[in-house]
Amino acid sequence: MEFQDDAFVLASRAHGETGALVDLLTRDHGRILAYVAGGASRKMKPHLQPGSRVLADYRARTTEHLGSVRLEPVGEGASALFDDPLALQGLTAAAAVAQGALHEREPHPGAFLALEALAEALVHREVWPAVFVRYELGLLDALGFGLDLKVCAATGTTEKLVWVSPRTGHAVSLEAGLPYADRLLALPGFLVSSRNGLEPGDIGKGFALTGFFLERHVFHPMDKPLPEARERLVEKLGAAGLL
Repeated sequence: MEFQDDAFVLASRAHGETGALVDLLTRDHGRILAYVAGGASRKMKPHLQPGSRVLADYRARTTEHLGSVRLEPVGEGASALFDDPLALQGLTAAAAVAQGALHEREPHPGAFLALEALAEALVHREVWPAVFVRYELGLLDALGFGLDLKVCAATGTTEKLVWVSPRTGHAVSLEAGLPYADRLLALPGFLVSSRNGLEPGDIGKGFALTGFFLERHVFHPMDKPLPEARERLVEKLGAAGLL
């Protein structure tokens, strides 16, 4: 089994005296765990940080065996964000969510593209938290748990969509949902239409929304909590007044 593919590093850890095990999200082959010879070296370590972009040359005897991979760095990766700890935490959290949510060897090109879009947006502090929420929506969609946020499930209207049903993941309009407001999840306007600007509290609502469905449909069935890196990101966004 051999292939070359674009990839993001999701996580890595030391393996033996000089090597490392790296968890990659590839464009066309999904999540791949592989051995990197020399991965513990000073030269390679910076390129094995969560969120680093690489070109992966992968080889394995069979699909059941742990493969080996040679990595060629692409761009600056995580090092470009060292002067922005909040954005760096965003990249780390995004990698942790992908690692926890996606199964190995299942192709999810949509998940790769969502992470790619987020990585490119992280240099724009005013917009990337909203892109992060959309990234998590993209992961849910890639896993078959996409939310329907365009039409009210009860009335069919596309106007004044302000809630989401926690049971179905469908949008609910103001009028239809008012009697059940205490049981519904808030739907920030920027997720309904790209024409809607960000209002105060929208990012917090977005993280609460995606976190609810990620926990219910993805992490809880695997008996895992939401990643700690994501929880730290939400705390830091709150401390920075960005929720």
